[in-house]
Amino acid sequence: MWLLNTSTYSLEFVANPKDYAILSHTWEHEEVTFEDIKNLELAKTKAGWDKIEQTCRLAVDWNLQYAWVDTCCIDKSSSAELSEAINSMFQWYKQSTVCFVYLSDLESSPHDPISPEAEKHLGENLPGCRWFTRGWTLQELIAPYHVDFYDRNWTRIGTKTSAVMQTFLSKITKIDAGVLANPDVLPTMAVGRRMSWAAKRKTTRIEDIAYSLLGIFDVNMPMLYGEGTKAFIRLQEAIAEATGDLSLFAWSDHQSEHQHYQVFQGILARSPSQFSGCHRLENTENPFEAMSRSFTMVNRNIEFQTYLKTEAENGDYLMNLHCRDNDRPKEDTLVIRLLKTTAGYIR
Repeated sequence: MWLLNTSTYSLEFVANPKDYAILSHTWEHEEVTFEDIKNLELAKTKAGWDKIEQTCRLAVDWNLQYAWVDTCCIDKSSSAELSEAINSMFQWYKQSTVCFVYLSDLESSPHDPISPEAEKHLGENLPGCRWFTRGWTLQELIAPYHVDFYDRNWTRIGTKTSAVMQTFLSKITKIDAGVLANPDVLPTMAVGRRMSWAAKRKTTRIEDIAYSLLGIFDVNMPMLYGEGTKAFIRLQEAIAEATGDLSLFAWSDHQSEHQHYQVFQGILARSPSQFSGCHRLENTENPFEAMSRSFTMVNRNIEFQTYLKTEAENGDYLMNLHCRDNDRPKEDTLVIRLLKTTAGYIR
């Protein structure tokens, strides 16, 4: 893992770092790259240098020798290193001593930081920050135990677990306060619910909407840039095999009332946006029962065993997803309709 020495700004490779700061931000123009940082005189002329300098300054305040910044600590010219970094990113953020979130588009409050006016200013302006719309920053919010937020002037506005910030963050992202407080509870959340947190997030490259979610579901995948939307299909297949959680199939397309397109698409979603209505899902079966469910991918089909119920009116089959919307009665579990064909069942 490449880390910045917070005193010299030089890159050092550290095999198993224990104490380091890490930066979460949105990319702007003239970011300092892995190649740039080798020439500090050049690096300091770029607009992105300020973020590196400020990150190292804050790390020193924490008595930390090292800091990690994604723009310059990954050698993207090496496909092997890039793949390792993407698959390890969630753990790198989780293992950090502190994560500094820099909100470049959040204006500083003119009021006393602990005043009601400052809290009102934050509540009105925080939701509009671009940081909440990006795919990669989802795991960067959830994974670290300690997160400090800073506005555009590098004024500290709060921590992830402070009462005020936690309320704002949960409202903006729809991520449960319990997950924000402790990332270790993440595996207990229904897969569909976790997927809903990414429903309105975007990435520059199509494939990254899938790759940025690997840590959220604790799965690994090889990077295949150029595969487009197939990356999200591969992600769902990996999740199915790893968890057995049927809430993965609780997605819907609100733009299509009858959802006829699903006959051609299959049982898997096309993007996280189709999970936008799943933010209240909770599983109704024991996690060990789900884990015992075996999924096999055969010729673009998914094979697994479950019980189906026949609907008397039209002969459709109903598949219980063993999850429910926690706003509805406990007995109201979600089902999807399946049509039996000579090749199997289609949604």
